[in-house]
Amino acid sequence: MNIRAVILCSALLLAVPVWAREKTDVIVMKNGDHMTGEIKGLDQATLYVSLSYVVSTMSVDWSQVARLESKQMFIVRTEDGSVYTGTLKMAETPAGRPVQIQEAEEGEKVAIDSSRLVQMSETSEKFWQRFNGGVNTGIIYSKGNQTTQYNIGSQTEYLRERWSASANLSSNLSTSSGVTAATRNQLSLNGQHLLPWNNYFYGGLANFLQSSEQGISRQVSLGGGIGRYLKNTDRATISLQGGLAWQGTYYEKSTTPIGTQNVAAALIAANIKLFKFNKTNLNVNAVLLPALSEPGRVYFNTNATYYIKITGNLSWNVSFYGSWDNRPPANLPGSDYGTSSGLSWTFGLK
Repeated sequence: MNIRAVILCSALLLAVPVWAREKTDVIVMKNGDHMTGEIKGLDQATLYVSLSYVVSTMSVDWSQVARLESKQMFIVRTEDGSVYTGTLKMAETPAGRPVQIQEAEEGEKVAIDSSRLVQMSETSEKFWQRFNGGVNTGIIYSKGNQTTQYNIGSQTEYLRERWSASANLSSNLSTSSGVTAATRNQLSLNGQHLLPWNNYFYGGLANFLQSSEQGISRQVSLGGGIGRYLKNTDRATISLQGGLAWQGTYYEKSTTPIGTQNVAAALIAANIKLFKFNKTNLNVNAVLLPALSEPGRVYFNTNATYYIKITGNLSWNVSFYGSWDNRPPANLPGSDYGTSSGLSWTFGLK
């Protein structure tokens, strides 16, 4: 419970408003609309723009932007995994909508077709302005058997030119009349760095799990390896990573003593993000650990969340979580899974 409180407070602290800059960026739409404001970034085929006379950040369909210009520095990522840092200028031409990037270090100008851009993020020297993320929460109550289920989660991502780090928390508490409360808490840490080859990266992960259903008081998984983006567009991002991992599981005290179990395993991790402009968003993370020190034993863990945008930074979400062990200790279940729904609030670029 203490860990959940610390992580949640950290996520909320990251949500404080960032220092504003001058709103002098120019955005012109294909229908002729002209806006002068602050370009926050581009993600999931959505251009985020802040205007001085509008309360919240606007979401603009990237395909409907005719041209733009900004003197602010941005980190720009393309479909092939290339990364550039510089100012932006896009002019509508018969050949399309190339985005010209004035690189910060070399001073060279690079022209990229706008359809190849996957993400743009404002850069800053201030540490707190480099974060994106969100907080999810929900509650379900049933009078029949006095059942109440609480769920809370947070996602935080720190972006730099060629590397990123993220933390994800998922916490669930279920109580019912006459039954011991069931709890499940999971904290996942991930980091990755792009390799010189397009769309390849190396990365590491750490996963911490507590599940009363499986009798797990603490499970620690550490691993790393090489990965590749199989698809990286403004509509979908799919990556696959392979490597090695170690996992240590500490079980709750019971009538039959169960010692700490340590295994060496192969690592297969997948991440899928699918999105539709300003409407829906699907995130799926899955980790498969075939044990090498105990051939035949397999661990699997997954989290999936589907978001439906309500307005501004507020969305409705439906989530699924699950963890499986095909060879659990005697008298303990080999799985723990469930669903939840509630509201989500995002901060940063999104």
